[in-house]
Amino acid sequence: MNEQLHFADSGEAADLAAFLGRLVHYDRAAAVRLQAQAGGGALAVFGRPPSFDVLAVRTVRLAAHLSAPLDLTVSAGELLESVDEGERAGAVVPAAVTGPPWAGVLPPRGGWTPVPGLPGPEAMAKALAAAVAEFRARDEALPPQHRTRSERDRIGREIWSRTLGDTELPLRAVHAAQSLGFLRPVRSTVPPAPTPAGAFAPVALFASGGWLRLRTPYGSVATRRPGGLGTLLVRPV
Repeated sequence: MNEQLHFADSGEAADLAAFLGRLVHYDRAAAVRLQAQAGGGALAVFGRPPSFDVLAVRTVRLAAHLSAPLDLTVSAGELLESVDEGERAGAVVPAAVTGPPWAGVLPPRGGWTPVPGLPGPEAMAKALAAAVAEFRARDEALPPQHRTRSERDRIGREIWSRTLGDTELPLRAVHAAQSLGFLRPVRSTVPPAPTPAGAFAPVALFASGGWLRLRTPYGSVATRRPGGLGTLLVRPV
């Protein structure tokens, strides 16, 4: 019998469903790796949206600690189908699948240190909008004989490989964060400190070994630092 997960509330279930839905939108055969420690109160869900060359991480709070560790790779679509966003706020862990190569190489769990120089979320959103506009303009300017997939991919790699601020973080990591719903206006808070309308949730950048991690309240995006493999966490899947 497959294990039943119980989330802290329906909001956690809805956020997980939204994350899985976006992964499946990009890849109907998407897989996710699930990890949770015995006695821990959170489930980590790792996914890799195609084209972005990053790992996305969504952490889900659990209503009860697991009695045994959980570590396996499953179908994102099957997990999404099992998510109950109602009062039960849970999901059934599907049967394990053969994991894609990325599922065996995850960022380190610890050793993350803050990295300065990252622009604020509003500036990051403007940089994304400018990059999208530039890509469209350059694509439209291509002569018909050059409007090929390889040429469009070349333009995309050039644009999305640019770094942000005084950091090594490529723009594609921010693009992935926005596309997955991680970079968005913060949810309203209760008085006496209401959040201004349209204000973005805070973001922060961390590094550990050869990895960079862009963290937001809604999820994280991890990517390799240029020129280094860094510390790899390899486990059977």
